[in-house]
Amino acid sequence: MGIYEELQARGLIAQVTDEQEIRDLINCGGARFYIGFDPTADSLHVGHFMALCLMKRLQMAGNRPVVLLGGGTGYIGDPSGRTDMRSMMTPETIEHNCECFKRQISRFIDFGDGQAIAVNNADWLLKLNYIDLLREVGAHFSVNNMLRAECYKQRMERGLSFLEFNYMIMQSYDFWYLHEHYGCNMQFGGDDQWSNMLAGTELIRRKTGDDAYAMTITLLLNSEGKKMGKTAKGAVWLDPDKTSPFEFYQYWRNVDDADVMKCIRMLTFIPLDEIEQMDHWDDARINEKKRILAYELTKLVHGEEEAARAEQVAASLFSGQGSDENMPRTTLSADEVPEGGLPVADLMVRCKLCASKSDARRLIQQGGVTLNGEKPADVNATVTAAQLGDGVILRKGKKVFHKAVIG
Repeated sequence: MGIYEELQARGLIAQVTDEQEIRDLINCGGARFYIGFDPTADSLHVGHFMALCLMKRLQMAGNRPVVLLGGGTGYIGDPSGRTDMRSMMTPETIEHNCECFKRQISRFIDFGDGQAIAVNNADWLLKLNYIDLLREVGAHFSVNNMLRAECYKQRMERGLSFLEFNYMIMQSYDFWYLHEHYGCNMQFGGDDQWSNMLAGTELIRRKTGDDAYAMTITLLLNSEGKKMGKTAKGAVWLDPDKTSPFEFYQYWRNVDDADVMKCIRMLTFIPLDEIEQMDHWDDARINEKKRILAYELTKLVHGEEEAARAEQVAASLFSGQGSDENMPRTTLSADEVPEGGLPVADLMVRCKLCASKSDARRLIQQGGVTLNGEKPADVNATVTAAQLGDGVILRKGKKVFHKAVIG
């Protein structure tokens, strides 16, 4: 089985421009491909995880990745999948985020001699002359076709800024530039990037006459069709300072039963024949599947030692005999706790275990919260400064633990 067939079997391929050509290229290790990462934060998150794993799989099969850091496109902001315009970042923030991305990506991709390379599109986009760009690139784009693109459609009702309208041109220019200077013949990206990627292949064809290819990766959606990688606290980050290895492990340990095998198939590097066997396990072994998923992905992102530690902490906490040393925690200041005590519902929100006080109160009322092993007496229960001084362990549902303490 070639790498293309493996990607198909794992359900990773969404759309391709030229299936046979792409199959032949990547199966023989002849692809020099790129994936772009716009520095919208100082850490990659689970939404980037699919792309990172794809790059790793393709590199292992002999293909050469080009990691494109969006130091230039970050000045504009990709409108794909957005209902409003992204906040503009300062040049310093963009540069800092690019450096953070590069360090994280190096955990997945080999940047040794003759292996992957990393480039930053700020090196060419920020030097562009506007008139030259209009003449040399803009002439190849049809505004009518651009307005039909999915990445723009959902923005048209609220208003699409001219700034964002240029994003497709910038991404297409990137592909052409990488084709000319680095020999890139393929671009990979999320399925929401399809229109931008097609525009890039067309620009290369018009300017050079060469063929270039594009393939999109299936978006990581749960059984309800929603993007995975979000919690009440926000995104699940790959930076251990933003999402601890234990929290990362717990996220995957707690995925819905219906999503477990899909995640194992798409995200782990477990051989397909072993996955096929797991697919036929008895339903009673669902927790074993979740444990394998959580361990494998935590090992990929944070290393084997952290994965083993997270697994051990989780097992000991569920047995009621564990240490809270590696448990996620929130430190409050003394002035955040009123003299009469802080309502547990407020504490749940402060610890980002619930999105709102009403959600927290509802969860308490339903018996889904414990405080140091005891269920609060009612929805108005409070926790005192003295209790928080010693540390209070909140448990949400059966599997989410969090420690709150006054620092």
